[in-house]
Amino acid sequence: MDKNIKKTLRRDRIRRRIRSTIKGTAERPRLSVYKSNKNVYAQLVDDRLGHTLAGVSTESEEIADDVKDKSKKEAAAIVGKRLAEIAVDKGLEKAVFDRSGYKYHGVVKALAEGAREGGLDF
Repeated sequence: MDKNIKKTLRRDRIRRRIRSTIKGTAERPRLSVYKSNKNVYAQLVDDRLGHTLAGVSTESEEIADDVKDKSKKEAAAIVGKRLAEIAVDKGLEKAVFDRSGYKYHGVVKALAEGAREGGLDF
């Protein structure tokens, strides 16, 4: 089996195991992280209703100028901080962190720390 397929399957198993225990609510949404080779995406999700409450990525027009010419870790921190600002504006101060099967270091850690700096508690 191809190494990349193995990695993807491993991450999917971990992601399903995490999702079985973590559930987002309207008061405490799930902060979901996805990272591609070029971009980082983060959303606040209410799993009970199946709604996305807020979402930000490095492709978002509002932060495109801020993340231009930055490393992925720096861009992820900006994404986390902006998502936290949007959440606080909507009256959300707490969240449940969902790392989506990624290891908690590098880009994922930078996004989480940026969200904490922005005012989210998890």
